[in-house]
Amino acid sequence: MISRRNLALAAITPAVMAKAQKPAPKHPEPNYDVVAWGRQRWEQAPRKMRFQAKTAKQARSWQKKLRAKMVELVGGFPARTPLKARILETREFAGYTRETIVFESRPGLEVFAYLLLPKNGPRPAPVTLCIPGHGRGVDDIVGIAEDGSDRTVKAGYQYDYAIQAVEQGLAAFAVEPIGFGHRRGEEARKQRPGTSSCQPAAGAALLYGETMIGWRVWDMMRAIDYLETRKEVDSARVGCMGISGGGTITMYTAALDTRVRAALVSGYLCMYRDSILSLSHCMDNYVPGVLNWAEASDIAGLVAPRALFSESGEKDNIFPVAGARQAFEEAKKVYEVMGAGDQCELEIHPRDHQFWGRQGLPFLARQLKA
Repeated sequence: MISRRNLALAAITPAVMAKAQKPAPKHPEPNYDVVAWGRQRWEQAPRKMRFQAKTAKQARSWQKKLRAKMVELVGGFPARTPLKARILETREFAGYTRETIVFESRPGLEVFAYLLLPKNGPRPAPVTLCIPGHGRGVDDIVGIAEDGSDRTVKAGYQYDYAIQAVEQGLAAFAVEPIGFGHRRGEEARKQRPGTSSCQPAAGAALLYGETMIGWRVWDMMRAIDYLETRKEVDSARVGCMGISGGGTITMYTAALDTRVRAALVSGYLCMYRDSILSLSHCMDNYVPGVLNWAEASDIAGLVAPRALFSESGEKDNIFPVAGARQAFEEAKKVYEVMGAGDQCELEIHPRDHQFWGRQGLPFLARQLKA
């Protein structure tokens, strides 16, 4: 005979067992993705000096304030000192003369450069700074092969664009950025020609409270100072152009030195959110604290109303095309407010991270010859 107690136990046992077998509640998967976290923070980035002007007067006031802030963020610039320039070599080519030049941008720091002067055309000639990107350095944009011989075919991702500028009727001042080619440290020189000194040099700049961008932009400002001493070129018609890291310095130089009349930025202008913030880049790209004040599009807007051309590759996986389009469109708003919407253009070419120049070089030449 089954007792009442046993009947009760028999009734509740299945319920107890079912409860015991019920799976424990799931906890959300841990999120360890610091890159995604950093990108999410972009949504709350202050950008205290983002472009919001509604009139040309307001835009000019905004430019003045942001330009001063950017000079501060890149580490400031030193006082000008004598250039102590000298010409090391002069060579004749079919359509131009090439001078090898050294000048001092600040005490103890010498800059290596080539000045390409077209043999035909007006004097003084309009001139553009030509800044190489990561690679062998300035030799790679003036037709010098790795073995030191003269190259007859424009090749590589930089396509000898200093020579292309000469073919457009411009003088070209090809300036070696700190850390590349002739301006590398001893350890980098022991390795292959494309090995740079960017990392130790950019790290040193940060330790001094400065930046590699600031160091390189100052070199370009002093390069313009040097051009002002040359009667063969018109220092009132100075352009600036470069691919990748050269595009970085082109954009910042044009933004911070209003003597630059027109700029061709290749493979660089892109929202920080999509590139510098989200992808692995050389340390020379970074400006500490910049997102507290501005995005790349705001800095490009400092060039307005002077001419700006941006080109980006459809397949560029370093500066993604969606971010490049957005940065250009935001920068263009500055031009439109200042009544200069026709002074900035964008070309998206079908290749990856490389110089293109199909529309950009003629644009630059038109602006500087006008």
